[in-house]
Amino acid sequence: MNSEYYLLGKSGLRISRIALGTMTFGTDRDGGWGTSVADSRAIFDRFIAAGGNFLDCADYYGQGLCEEVLGRFIADSGLRDRVVLATKFNHNLSPGDPNAGGNGRKNILRAVDQSLRRLGTDYIDLYLLHMWDCLTPPEEVARTFDDLIRAGKIRYAGLSDVPAWYAARVWSLSEAHGLGMPINLQLPYSLVERQLEHEYIGLARTLGMGITAWAPLASGLLSGKYAHDAGGGMKGQGRLTNESMARLGMFNERNARIVAALESVALALNRSMAQVALNWTATQPAIAAIIIGATKLSQIEDNLGALSFTIPAELRARLDAASALEPVYPYKMFGSHYQGWLTTGGATVGDKPSSYAPPLLISGGPIERHPDPG
Repeated sequence: MNSEYYLLGKSGLRISRIALGTMTFGTDRDGGWGTSVADSRAIFDRFIAAGGNFLDCADYYGQGLCEEVLGRFIADSGLRDRVVLATKFNHNLSPGDPNAGGNGRKNILRAVDQSLRRLGTDYIDLYLLHMWDCLTPPEEVARTFDDLIRAGKIRYAGLSDVPAWYAARVWSLSEAHGLGMPINLQLPYSLVERQLEHEYIGLARTLGMGITAWAPLASGLLSGKYAHDAGGGMKGQGRLTNESMARLGMFNERNARIVAALESVALALNRSMAQVALNWTATQPAIAAIIIGATKLSQIEDNLGALSFTIPAELRARLDAASALEPVYPYKMFGSHYQGWLTTGGATVGDKPSSYAPPLLISGGPIERHPDPG
């Protein structure tokens, strides 16, 4: 991993372009999918040694165990002020208590204190609403976030897995009332999952909320464990073949096409499929960081090399074409061939000159500007 850091959204918070997801930390104690404490520590140490400073967790991961393990690692290493610590709230960890989950003020205030205790710290750098609960008004979330910022319990706030309109509403209310505004959207994004391009990319770039992409390897589909076969299907062995994961429906014609294109690009670049897939996601517009997870040290070693090269335009176009989304309403109405309808006297509307770039902070870009591939 290189030493380039990005400003997260419209803020002064500097984060590494790769974030370490800690959902697996210490969760193998029951023989399930996860990583032992010893292996988790090795992964943590390697990430920090490579220059990573952005750590992502949630109170729900391991029913609180992941926060406890991560908190111990940070304390043992003496790095609390160096790292950017993110965690999330929403899920109910106390069955039977209706106010111990969701996004209401009562739960947020309860959850933040519990996370602070488990993490062994007196502040959280980035505190995120984990998922929309379809109930809590955005006004309540915005005010509670601001109260936590003013109390010093969190430094910044963000939103994960919420509708675009809800994120825009929280941001607008915060701006209108002089509250601490959310600076981050945490969303799934990969060659396989590109739905956020319809709404969230434009939202993030306009309002100044840097996107951190989770599942950039599509739950492992793009990791190199799976390949396309001659019949247009897919083959391979991994957790996606387990009965519990089959419901995701990842083995389909479109994904086989994506994996085939990824294989060919990786071969041309002499890079692993995982590195190419991560590089593609990390260098898309509005993406401030990608969140990687690992259960083995070899995985983190490979992933950390994802930003050490550039995908040439012609190979990038191959990946774009294989994973392209079908146009949807209303965006299919806004192509260049429709722009003439909006002009008079036969004039046309052209693209912005190549020298144009949005303001640095609003773009969620790096501290030193780099070309936006979008």
